[in-house]
Amino acid sequence: MAEKSFGSNSDADEVQMRIARLSPGQLDCLRLVDQHLSSKEIAAELGISPHTVDQRIRGALQILGVERRAHAARVIATHCGPYQRLIHQSPYIEPQPDPGQSDGAVRIQIRHADRAGEIGLEDLNTEQRSSVRSSLPLPFATRSNPRNEMSIGLRLLWIILIAIGAAFSAGMYLAGLESLARLYTD
Repeated sequence: MAEKSFGSNSDADEVQMRIARLSPGQLDCLRLVDQHLSSKEIAAELGISPHTVDQRIRGALQILGVERRAHAARVIATHCGPYQRLIHQSPYIEPQPDPGQSDGAVRIQIRHADRAGEIGLEDLNTEQRSSVRSSLPLPFATRSNPRNEMSIGLRLLWIILIAIGAAFSAGMYLAGLESLARLYTD
């Protein structure tokens, strides 16, 4: 399948007709592809599975008549504009009191979940407050931080720490090999 250039007015009309055939989900996926996000990142952004993202993109490629997802994303960005991100909402939402709910065990757990890690509650560990506290963000995506938005300085720090760890590990490995060699030569 040859990719189309979409240059003249009749081509632009054809592109608009093809874009009109795309579903809103396909458009959202292609707009996020234009922001250089992977299928996993798009899935996290839209709250769907990476498999669904890939299906939507494959269908959009067929409808648009192009072979590469980057080209399809450029076509969409050119003709429809950039993706408008949703307003960020904190993953922790304060529970609203429910007058009809009895004061059962679930309500007590929710009420006391914010005190996890305090004195007397060491064994209680929740996602909102983990018992391990670190001021250094991890160099990979986690559930609480799905997008890696570290500064260049933090990235360099992680590179240095990983290099030191690798050098230390290699040294320990070589020391172990040397000890084994001495053990067998004696």
